[in-house]
Amino acid sequence: MPGLNVNTLKRRMTITAIAMTSIIIVGSIALVLLWRDRESLDAIDWPPYPTIAPTLDAVTVTWLGVTTLLFDDGETQILIDGFISRPTIFDIILGRPIDSDVAKINYVLDEYRMRRLAAIIPAHSHYDHAMDIGAIANRTSASILGSETSAQIARGAGVQEDQIIVAASGVNYEFGLFTVTLIESAHAPIGFGGSVPYSGKLDEPISTPAPASVWRDGKNYTVVVSHPHGTTIVQSSAGYRRGALDGIRADVVMLGVAMLEGLGRDHAEKYWQAIVTTTGATHVFPLHFDDFTQPFGEIRLYPRALDNFIDTAAWLEEYRKTWDSDTRLHLPVFGKAIVLYPQASPEA
Repeated sequence: MPGLNVNTLKRRMTITAIAMTSIIIVGSIALVLLWRDRESLDAIDWPPYPTIAPTLDAVTVTWLGVTTLLFDDGETQILIDGFISRPTIFDIILGRPIDSDVAKINYVLDEYRMRRLAAIIPAHSHYDHAMDIGAIANRTSASILGSETSAQIARGAGVQEDQIIVAASGVNYEFGLFTVTLIESAHAPIGFGGSVPYSGKLDEPISTPAPASVWRDGKNYTVVVSHPHGTTIVQSSAGYRRGALDGIRADVVMLGVAMLEGLGRDHAEKYWQAIVTTTGATHVFPLHFDDFTQPFGEIRLYPRALDNFIDTAAWLEEYRKTWDSDTRLHLPVFGKAIVLYPQASPEA
């Protein structure tokens, strides 16, 4: 370039490099601050679930983070999802290959006494719901009940074919005194333009380790867990199908709320009506409000820039008062078994 000597060029290149470095540093600091900006669950003052005097055959449920739930009536155990391994945020963003953490799974199976596990039921097949189903089944001989995509995940982990049940929507499956019914639902449209992240199905087994994007959602289900003492509905994702639960009654709803705030108040209210109001549930526990990139057992809310559960909780309380004033909202406590039913007299 005319009039541009070597020293001037070097000086401009140095200035440009310094500017770009400064932008990267400032941007990185901003991202770190946004990632650390999280609300506290202490801001929510919902009452605890009633303390119920247990009977020998009482049904308990233990929340193990995200949408992993262990139902137990003293004879039979049912596990919804079973997400234990918890890949890091860097694993997910960078597309690193991930796999089940078998040491952690062995620990959790022992710690929570999963020695009578009859069924593992992934509500859909994204990695944060289904990546560990095969490893758990191989260590317990439990059946896996879910979509064909979940079946392919199980096959990829080497699960025996006689442990794999491809569910038919609306059909009852019995495990001890539990009756489980999977009703086709919808995943929350939380992707760009109302899409579903990692949507689609698997036609062949997954070979792991593999990036998180390999796990596809397959079919999404509302899981109805019935027992002679009561019925609980598990809705793992904040999507719904209008009228899908007509005629179904429940005592308790476990309500997935991940990224519900971003879908807006109108969607959230219709979601509440479709799952809670329709079924007449008297107790509701939000699920999937915790950051699933944190280590197993560490319960932290998502960064506010991604999802503000405190705002979502306020919406839920508003819908409760408007549509279902006799219903009560409760926060689950990680790792603590609560007696769901029968509804004996609460302790004084």
